Amino acid sequence: MEYARKVGLYGLIAEFDTSDRLIHAAEQTRADGYRKLDAYTPYPIEEVSEALGHHGSRLPLLVLIGGILGALGGFGLQYWVSVIAYPLNIGGRPLNSWIAFVPVTFESTVLLAALAAVLGMLALNGLPKPYHPVFNAERFALASRDRYFLCIEAEDEKFDREATESFLQGLDPIGVYEVEN
Repeated sequence: MEYARKVGLYGLIAEFDTSDRLIHAAEQTRADGYRKLDAYTPYPIEEVSEALGHHGSRLPLLVLIGGILGALGGFGLQYWVSVIAYPLNIGGRPLNSWIAFVPVTFESTVLLAALAAVLGMLALNGLPKPYHPVFNAERFALASRDRYFLCIEAEDEKFDREATESFLQGLDPIGVYEVEN
């Protein structure tokens, strides 16, 4: 780990030619105890997320909280205006006419839930990120065409430059490359 910090090494990346080999390599890497790793593919592959150990997301909870806050905010604003700030008795109806408040409450629920979904997705994915160290890796441009990459970060507790490289070589990749910071 000290070597990685001195040189500015982000990690090691292995190149594979098929998605099946990448999935198998990711499963073996997780089974061997590595935890700070990521995979890069030319198209989304559901099995890769499972092999990397990405389970669940906090995004649904954020959307729920956004929707609840939107509903409470929309209803609360209408209640405050109609009952407290500017009460008008029109046709003998009650000041707290909650049935009339339903459309605005619904719309504010949807609005804040959607905003929470978009902003939460951006925040949880760490976006926007115009630069990532893997862009420095040799042959990484092929990740958007026809190659599959598995990267083990140098910050992983189990990372040791030589041991990790020999482990990745044992997974039978096309090549293993250093990723500079």
